[in-house]
Amino acid sequence: MDTLFYVPILILTCTFMYVVYSRKNKTNHKLPPGPSPVPIFGNLLDLGKKPHQSLAKLAKIHGPIMQLKLGQVTTIIISSAEMAKEILQTHDLLFSDRIVPQAVTVHNHDQYSLAFLPISPLWRDMRKICNNQLFANKTLDASQFLRQRKMQELLCDVQQSSLIGEAVDIGRVAFKTSINFLSNTIFSMDFVHSAGDTGEYKDIVVNILKAVGTPNMADFFPLLKIVDPQGIKRRCAFYVGKLFHVFGNLIDERLKLREGKGFVTKNDMLDALLDIAKENSEEMDKKKIEHLLHDLLVAGTDTTSYTLEWAMAELLHNPTTMSKAKKELEETVGLGNPIEESDIAKLPYLQAIMKETLRLHPPAPFLLPRKAKVDVELNGFTIPKGAQVLINEWAIARDSKVWDNPNMFSPERFLGSKVDIKGQSFQLTPFGSGRRICPGMPLAIRMLHLMLGSLINSFEWKLESGMKPEDMDMEDAVQGNALRKSEPLRVIPTKISN
Repeated sequence: MDTLFYVPILILTCTFMYVVYSRKNKTNHKLPPGPSPVPIFGNLLDLGKKPHQSLAKLAKIHGPIMQLKLGQVTTIIISSAEMAKEILQTHDLLFSDRIVPQAVTVHNHDQYSLAFLPISPLWRDMRKICNNQLFANKTLDASQFLRQRKMQELLCDVQQSSLIGEAVDIGRVAFKTSINFLSNTIFSMDFVHSAGDTGEYKDIVVNILKAVGTPNMADFFPLLKIVDPQGIKRRCAFYVGKLFHVFGNLIDERLKLREGKGFVTKNDMLDALLDIAKENSEEMDKKKIEHLLHDLLVAGTDTTSYTLEWAMAELLHNPTTMSKAKKELEETVGLGNPIEESDIAKLPYLQAIMKETLRLHPPAPFLLPRKAKVDVELNGFTIPKGAQVLINEWAIARDSKVWDNPNMFSPERFLGSKVDIKGQSFQLTPFGSGRRICPGMPLAIRMLHLMLGSLINSFEWKLESGMKPEDMDMEDAVQGNALRKSEPLRVIPTKISN
């Protein structure tokens, strides 16, 4: 009731601030073109239910660098590879700061989050730890047996479904496997014990993802942060607090084990981080470990599971491509065998399938928002200081000026191509690029290829209820900053004998 009482006052205040702000910010700068904003709401109504598609259409009218007002937030939309290169490489340092959503500020997470920290000594220390230790090939090789064990459990679960002719919800099993891949890589333990598990760990992560993924009016109208009208910050604070409590207990338990005689390292990320903290407590301590693990676990779960579901959907939608993938796996790994991470380099067609999946269905269609540190001249326009900058990765990856038949699923386009997904090919940057490229990319690439290759080499798959490939629903839906399949993919497996 108290919140409802203040809403009319806040709306009037926002209106007043809008008028004052609009007059104050009139400059002689040549700002990028864009659709005309309406009072108070700006261009929020132009976003629609699928903002990646709506903004791609607007870019065809206004150009590859476009200005919008999202509430009170000046936002620049980048929709071409050339302009993306200017932001991500040429002027990377000037756009290296982040716009921080209100939900991220709970428990001071924005002050320790690798994803949202400004470029600073703390950010550099944490980034160095990720690059040189946590996600280095040597470290990931040492922990691959943990992920292989989880992969075998996934295959056993799918086989149980195959024995009774039961359809498998790919998104659900992908979520379970993704979170367990991550929790085992970090803690050497499962966070989810079955696909239908509603246990504490999964409940915490799912609720954080829901809270962060809900559009928050307080992010568009900063004055609303005072009352948190949708309760997003309160919900996020509750579940992030629970997650940090879990992390704290796990860290304390591991520290006790490490003090005991005969302790043998588990070769997981927690031991690596505790080793760093022991050598240099200023560089890494318990609080920093908790915040870093939050980023790794929460950010990597839904994006990985969505991508796997899209890859399986595209293969079932394109049977010829599925046949080619199976043939490569049979010749390289052997029919019916699960693949290992060391096999990935020998499977160029599987790699091409994953690149094409990430092109058509980027897990974060706008990447993470950047912020201009100063006024920046770009392509004859001025991007004003403090503006939010979004890279429309979805639009760039479907640009007909860059890609032949851009809406067609064709992994062949990557065979023999130098285009990669590691941040140097600006027509395809699903993990970002430059200083802010996703630090977990090496692990994500391993996880995705391992799951996809094992599932299609160990089972034959058919659509539920006799559905034909051409009748599949391939529409997408935005959930927070992630792109999921609008309709769950349910398919019936049949075990392949090796």
